[in-house]
Amino acid sequence: MAALLGLVLVMTCTVWLSPLRISLLRSMGGFLVAKGQVQSADVIVLSVDSDGAGVLEATDLLHEHIADRVALFADPPDAVDREFTRRGVPYNNAAAVSVAQLHQLGIDAVEVIPRSVAGTVDEAQDLAAWCAERGYHRVVFISTADHSRRTARILARATRGRDLKVSVRASRYSAFDPNTWWKSRTGVRTEIIESEKLVADFVLHPLS
Repeated sequence: MAALLGLVLVMTCTVWLSPLRISLLRSMGGFLVAKGQVQSADVIVLSVDSDGAGVLEATDLLHEHIADRVALFADPPDAVDREFTRRGVPYNNAAAVSVAQLHQLGIDAVEVIPRSVAGTVDEAQDLAAWCAERGYHRVVFISTADHSRRTARILARATRGRDLKVSVRASRYSAFDPNTWWKSRTGVRTEIIESEKLVADFVLHPLS
């Protein structure tokens, strides 16, 4: 709650500070986004929620020869999906859609990471274990822009002490734009929610 009130106060102040308004708003958006250049890697991995934005970013990075293969997490049906299937409604497998899109974009080397749990923390742990099994030591992890900085912190904790370097790349095709987020209700809501989560992560894990 304190983080939310603080964010609302800052947003209110920016309305009255016209010369600094745009700069401050952009800084608030940029607070959520992972920074830094990616280097060559053994594999490019898409986050569970990156969807088409992740597919496009991975395709661009492969064309830039950052890596020669892509991996994404499996999308097993949950209880609701299974109930739809029982009633004769086909299950919409998001992972299968992403694999098909990658193939259509000319990417043949695609791997699927087994997954049976949800959430970024579990995702990071699954990734670390899978890389150890495959002998991968350098990974570029693609996330949505609004979730990328918190993802980088979570991955840093999950891979601490391992022979694994993970660089987080915010997809340039993400719906969230840190430079214009305040222009839509969706952008404002995303900024508030993700800022609260990121501040909480800093409080709970100050040394990450």
